[in-house]
Amino acid sequence: MIAKLLLDKKREGHALGSAEIREFIEGFTSGEIPDYQMSAMAMAICCKGMNERETADLTEAMKNSGRSLEWEFPTADKHSTGGVGDKLSLIIQPLVAACGVAVPSLTGRGLGITGGTADKLETIPGYNASLSLDDFQQVVKDVGVSMTVQTSEITPADKKLYALRDVTGTVASIPLITASILSKKLAEGAGTLVFDVKCGSGAFMKTREDAVALANSLVNGAKAAGRKAAALVTSMDAPLGYEVGNVNEVAESLEWLGRGSEEVRVKSEELRSEDSSSDPIELCIEFAALMVSLTKEIPLDEARQMCREKLADGSALAKFEQMVAAQGGDLERFRKVAAKPVFKFKIQAMRSGYVTAVDAEKVGRVALALGAGRLEAKDRIDPL
Repeated sequence: MIAKLLLDKKREGHALGSAEIREFIEGFTSGEIPDYQMSAMAMAICCKGMNERETADLTEAMKNSGRSLEWEFPTADKHSTGGVGDKLSLIIQPLVAACGVAVPSLTGRGLGITGGTADKLETIPGYNASLSLDDFQQVVKDVGVSMTVQTSEITPADKKLYALRDVTGTVASIPLITASILSKKLAEGAGTLVFDVKCGSGAFMKTREDAVALANSLVNGAKAAGRKAAALVTSMDAPLGYEVGNVNEVAESLEWLGRGSEEVRVKSEELRSEDSSSDPIELCIEFAALMVSLTKEIPLDEARQMCREKLADGSALAKFEQMVAAQGGDLERFRKVAAKPVFKFKIQAMRSGYVTAVDAEKVGRVALALGAGRLEAKDRIDPL
C-alpha cells in the first residue's frame, strides 16, 4: 500500500521525500517491492522527472544498497557516457596514476554501439576484468590504477533497476541515468569525478542541449555527495581515433602511449584552439589534467604540463603495463595477436577528393554487426 501511494504521488508530478525514496529503494533491493512496481516508478520518473534533491536522494539510496569503498590516499576517476572508438580511458586512467593520483575505476561492458572498456581490456590474454573488491583495492594500492567491472557487492539496486529500465523503455531519463552512473562512482570511493558526456550521432545524447543537461546533473550530484567534480561535453559525430573494435582499440591505445613523445610535443599553453576537442590525444590530456588539477588543487595549466611530460617520458605506458600484469594480462601475447588482422581490404574512392565526415553511428552499427558489441547483455563479444 505504501508503494502504491508513492507511485500515485510521483505519477501526479509531486516530489518524493528523502525517506520515501530511501525506503522505496530498500524495499526494491530486498524484494519486498516487486519488479512491476519498480517499473511503474521508473516510468513515472521518466515522464514526470525529479528535482535535484530527489535525484541526489535516489543516487544515495542506490549507493547505500551495497558496499562502499574508502581510500587513504587521493583518488580520482573519469566516466564516459560512451561512444564509437572511445578508448580514452585506456590512456587517461594510467596517465593520471603516473601523475601521482590513484585511479580506482569500476568500468562497464558495451551495449549496442557503445563499446565497453572491460570488453576491450579482456582482449588482452589473461586480463581479469572481474576482480573481487579486495583484489581491486590491492591493485589500486600496489599500482595506482585498476580497471575492473562492478561486482555484485556494489549498488545491487542499480543492477536490478537497470535490467528493468532496459526492457520498459525508461533508459532515457536524466535522473535515472544520473543515479545509475553516480551511485557506482560514489560507491567506488573516488574523491574526484570527471565526466565525459558525449554528444552526436554515435552518442546516447544526440543533442548538445540534452548532453549539457546530463553533464550538469552529474556534476551537481557529485558535488552534493561531497566530491570534487567537473564535466566536458565532447563530440561523438565521428569515431575517436582511427580504430574501432576491441582488439584494434587496445592496439591503438598502446600506440598512443608508446609514441607519447611524438604525439604530445605541443606545450600545455599551446593547446590547439580549433580542433583540440576532436583530437583524441588532446582530449586525453585535458581530462587527465582536470582530474589531477582538482585532486591536487593545482592550476590546470600546471596539471596539463605534468600530463604531457608523463605521457612523453613513458610513465603512463609503464603504469598501463603494471596494471595489466597485476590483473593477469600478457601484453606480449596481445601484441602478437593484434599484429595479425584476420581480414583487411581497401575501399577505393571513385574519384579524388577529401573525406569530410565519418558517421559515428553507422560505423558503430557495422562494428556491432561484426561482433564488436552486444544488442543484449547476454550476447557474446567477438574480440577480433
